[in-house]
Amino acid sequence: MTLADRAACTATDVLRRVGEKWTVLILVVLHDRPYGFNELDRTVHGLSRRILTRTLRTLEADGLISRQQMPDRVEYALTGLGHSLLPLVIALGEWAVDHASEIGQARARARPDSL
Repeated sequence: MTLADRAACTATDVLRRVGEKWTVLILVVLHDRPYGFNELDRTVHGLSRRILTRTLRTLEADGLISRQQMPDRVEYALTGLGHSLLPLVIALGEWAVDHASEIGQARARARPDSL
């Protein structure tokens, strides 16, 4: 597979997006209900407002969340597409938790000097 093949691959693009540090957290937060920008800013600790803005814009551009101007605030919510992605992301997270010790053991075997 060439670099051009990977660049043109839709799956690569989606996996890259889902692999971003803040994307999954924002999707999970929006799972239950819409949030305003400031509410998201207070809910997701360690995320700068600049990165929150960039992540929200990207998720909106991908069709995973919607942005709606309300009378007193802007509100973000998962779209149908975002809701359809979330179970897959949650399943991956659950798999990671279930296999964390095996992964840790494999990493220790691969780098015995890092212990």
